[in-house]
Amino acid sequence: MKPNVLLVGKMMPHIMEALDAAYTVHRLHEAGDRDAFLAEVGGSVRGIATPGFADRPIMDACPNAEIISSFGVGYDGVDAEYAMSRGIIVCNTPGVLDDEVANTAIALLLATTRRIVAYDRYVRDGRWPAEGDPPLTRGLAGKTIGILGLGRIGATIAQKLAVFHCEIAYHTRNRRDDQPYRYFADLVGMAGACDAIIVITPGGEATRNIVNRAVIDALGPDGTLINVSRGSVVDEEAVVSALLEGRLGAAGLDVFADEPNVPEALMSMDNVVLQPHQGSATVETRRAMGDLVVDNLAAHFAGKPPLTPVG
Repeated sequence: MKPNVLLVGKMMPHIMEALDAAYTVHRLHEAGDRDAFLAEVGGSVRGIATPGFADRPIMDACPNAEIISSFGVGYDGVDAEYAMSRGIIVCNTPGVLDDEVANTAIALLLATTRRIVAYDRYVRDGRWPAEGDPPLTRGLAGKTIGILGLGRIGATIAQKLAVFHCEIAYHTRNRRDDQPYRYFADLVGMAGACDAIIVITPGGEATRNIVNRAVIDALGPDGTLINVSRGSVVDEEAVVSALLEGRLGAAGLDVFADEPNVPEALMSMDNVVLQPHQGSATVETRRAMGDLVVDNLAAHFAGKPPLTPVG
């Protein structure tokens, strides 16, 4: 018999087709009464596939669950500590999205420092012939870019920034002896030494609002903040007020505290570039991520170690 798998939320068609072919799939997102549905099917569930969310009530309703395969590199929506305390393997989809998230970070950095979006509007609104050339922007060569979080994606960003002749600094909980970049044990200290900061650290309570007013003020009125990690990592109110008051120069934001809701004050700011959480959103990358969701389950149910377990 096919193993029973709980599908927590709708996923890409090719993922759902692969799951249906290999498992008896129970679609929680289609259930009218979720609690009743879990009470009915939870005891038979051995695997959980999720677009990024699996809390304790879901796990408690599936006492025989062996593995959670989550779509995305961030798994702060999965209570991984609780899962592992129950012997449930948790997997995510790292590696395959490093390049595109890094590209998004650099695209946001270029778009903000060179005012690409604002000057696109300048042309479209007919202001160029009416007002002449807009003010000069700032280049990247020789600038110091701080990276908050130097995991796989952060290291990829650093490598790509070398092409732009940037100096790289980074802050993590522990120094990376395998990396040649300047390490700051203190995030505020790094912000004070940098022209821009790129945030690419995991979400969760440990990093909630780690980019706070002190960090933003240290970055200063000529500084640029780029966030491609999680909205929870940045104190959004502090960023908005710093931009309004001129204490922060610019921001490129792909993630927000209450997605898909974005602070209204940001909408009219020409020094801010906004994206709807698109870091890894290419056809190729999302397909590869989906394949990993399926492959982790397949390896486990074949009696092999999963490809990308966390922890």
